[in-house]
Amino acid sequence: MKLEFARGLFLLGALSVASLAAAAWQEATPQVISENLAGYCLVPPQAHKSSAVRPDQDLLLFMFGLSQGHGV
Repeated sequence: MKLEFARGLFLLGALSVASLAAAAWQEATPQVISENLAGYCLVPPQAHKSSAVRPDQDLLLFMFGLSQGHGV
């Protein structure tokens, strides 16, 4: 078998595998599952009823501490 013939067959095989992979590729798209998500979300009904959480006075200090990291 000549080298050019083998190279051509290899290139043809590689291109066919790549085209099959591209055809089988399915990328996730944003879509609506359903309007009633109660079947998908296993959260107790009382968990949906929550009052507004008021941050304390040390929230800014806490955020500053998170942004600093460890001084190792």
